[in-house]
Amino acid sequence: MTAVDAARLQFALLAGLHFLFVLVTLGLGPVVAVLQTRWAATGREVFERATRFWGQIYLVNYALGILAGIVLELQFGLHFPGLLDVAGEVLGVPLVVETMVVFVLESTLLGLWVFGWHQLNRWVHTGVFWLVVLTGYASAFAVMVANGFLRHPVGYTLQDGVAHITDPRALVLNPAAVLSLAHVVGACLLAGAFVVVGVSAWHLRRGTPWEDLFRRSLRTGVVLGAVGALLAVGFGFSQFAYLGDGGQAGQSVVVGVATGVMILGGFALFLGAPVMLLLLVRDGLFRLPAGLRDATYGFLTAVVPVPFVLALLGWVAREVGRQPWVVVGVLRTSDATSTHSATTVLVSLVVLVGLLGALAVVDWVLLARLARQGPDAPALGAAPHEVPEPDEQPLSFAEVPR
Repeated sequence: MTAVDAARLQFALLAGLHFLFVLVTLGLGPVVAVLQTRWAATGREVFERATRFWGQIYLVNYALGILAGIVLELQFGLHFPGLLDVAGEVLGVPLVVETMVVFVLESTLLGLWVFGWHQLNRWVHTGVFWLVVLTGYASAFAVMVANGFLRHPVGYTLQDGVAHITDPRALVLNPAAVLSLAHVVGACLLAGAFVVVGVSAWHLRRGTPWEDLFRRSLRTGVVLGAVGALLAVGFGFSQFAYLGDGGQAGQSVVVGVATGVMILGGFALFLGAPVMLLLLVRDGLFRLPAGLRDATYGFLTAVVPVPFVLALLGWVAREVGRQPWVVVGVLRTSDATSTHSATTVLVSLVVLVGLLGALAVVDWVLLARLARQGPDAPALGAAPHEVPEPDEQPLSFAEVPR
């Protein structure tokens, strides 16, 4: 393995792991916002408890996702200095906007939401979280603007080997960014919907005490998942014009396999969405014969990883399809990487991927434990007298009451 191969592998593994955090954060955000809006409109306890339960899962993933993003950023200076030298002035603008404006604003609003329970008016509190969701997607758009420039560079001029922005409007409205954002939004909604539906089905199958809450959560997840499937498939096909350009990208077996599997999976989800919507008419899903209903719940729980796998395949198709260019037609990957030896790059690969992998494992374990524990007493939004002492309710994999 050459130093270039090791640097590419490190970026692929780190970006792929980080993308899993992003899918959950951007996917669960609208679910929490919809449930809180229903609570604000009706004042019903079931929607408040649902908001607190899913919001707590959202917060854990958000917090660990921040750390994952910091680890991801370290590699640019380590192994891709050529990219910063040539395109740093162009890429720096959307990434600074994402970090210093959108991310800071999003985090501030999220803190206001977390500590604003019992302090803010219910509608103001709900509006704050909708702003969290919107700034989260604005952050994703800023990243897609930077990524879109790598895939389809526009709005720039090259002077003395350095790219300078000449048309900010073209950079922001780059089809490789705008169409990709809509596709990513769909993928995130699908991922969040599958988490909500899978966890809800798990509790419903076991007859835990929160049947009404998880029925309502499952309905919300199915509807948002149907919207996500429509966006992901529709805007996924709109990007085919960008998959085949860039040197020898069209001949890559990896791109072909990843794209083919992603298309088949996307169509399966797209066709399955109307079926799930029909099953919700007059609570048809919940009225199925016991055996068939339990089998359906088990299936819905088992397929939770599917949209995450498909999203990673889509990312692989897009990024590998750009090779051998890091900026198509402007800068080759081999010219962008550092002069470090392959051994040095492999050492950093093991350290950084190991660190991010550990964060991912911690995240998944905590999310699984919170999901299994159920909404009996979520700490988020609880009044001081409602928060249990640590030894009163330990967070464990113990069986929940039937």
